[in-house]
Amino acid sequence: MPNLFEGHYDRSELMRRIGRLEQVAGVRLVTAGDGTERGIRFLEFRTGTGFAFDVVVDRAFDIGRCEKNGTPMAWISPPGFVGPWFSESAGLGWFRSFPGGMVSTAGLDHTLLGGEDTAEQFNQPHLKTTDMYGLMGRVWTLPARLTGYGERWDGDECVLWAEGVVQQVAIFGENLTLRRRVEAVVGKSSFRIHDEVENTGHTRTTHMLLYHCNVGFPVVDDGAQLLVPGPGVPTDPAPAGNYRRLEAPIPNLMERCFEHDVVAEPDGIVPVGIINRRLGIGVYQLYNKAQLPHQTTWRMLGEDLYVVALEASTNRDAGRWDARSRGELIELGPGERRTYDLEMGALEGVDQLDEFAHRVELLSPQPVA
Repeated sequence: MPNLFEGHYDRSELMRRIGRLEQVAGVRLVTAGDGTERGIRFLEFRTGTGFAFDVVVDRAFDIGRCEKNGTPMAWISPPGFVGPWFSESAGLGWFRSFPGGMVSTAGLDHTLLGGEDTAEQFNQPHLKTTDMYGLMGRVWTLPARLTGYGERWDGDECVLWAEGVVQQVAIFGENLTLRRRVEAVVGKSSFRIHDEVENTGHTRTTHMLLYHCNVGFPVVDDGAQLLVPGPGVPTDPAPAGNYRRLEAPIPNLMERCFEHDVVAEPDGIVPVGIINRRLGIGVYQLYNKAQLPHQTTWRMLGEDLYVVALEASTNRDAGRWDARSRGELIELGPGERRTYDLEMGALEGVDQLDEFAHRVELLSPQPVA
């Protein structure tokens, strides 16, 4: 039953009060018309609670803008939402095209730092024995085929939804298909992503996936707190201090990453979040550790690059070569598939912040912020 405007309404009572659902909530398809965004399709979701977010159809069906009652939750990068026709995926092209947004997908055959690796699985040694992998892979530059969107009533619950298909394919290369469904419930301030990645080709291929979830100002600000259930270590040897307490922007800062050995709840769910008690707002992330065993925090508290990313991933931060040496590099045979589930949402008010902080604390004591 939707909880809207301090009232609980079943379907009949809600529809007596409005002409169309779009009056209070819905999904709308729009197309950007200028600059490097020109031609990008966005699906605008509104859940009726003041929670709104965009599905960026032409950027891997990722989540872009995300806000609650006009307060932004997500960080938007300096390049913004660059159309795939302007994107650069080779080398460090990620830095010229990475939009930020609430969720940016890395993969499907590679994530993290790039370089040269074997191509022997594609059986074309007279053409190539190696392949080049760019930073964070290729899928984030690819447009989706929009297969449907709208709303569905299940009794008195209304679910807003959208589905898209992204194909990462090359002749004598990988043939991977991402099928993504995004859902949000009217009356709630969250969204869910369900992904299915399938090898739709006929040769084995590597598979890696990382959700780059980028939380920005004003959730990220001086005194805000990172909540992660498990110990974390920096990926370089420099001293970390209490990295879970966030600071104001620092000039000329170098990025830092921290890998966490997360503890899951009995059902396998890992709760991660960032809360700002001064403003009474926060962002949470939930995912299944069996699907995504690794969690990295990207802590970049520089000027304009002022962001903390919660990164649930199939692999450690060291990337594909480290994964292969550990025997952890996933390979999908023809027709093999993997599924992934991610939920993100807004926290608002002291009670919700305390409840989520307690949920994390039950799994792993958190350092004093």
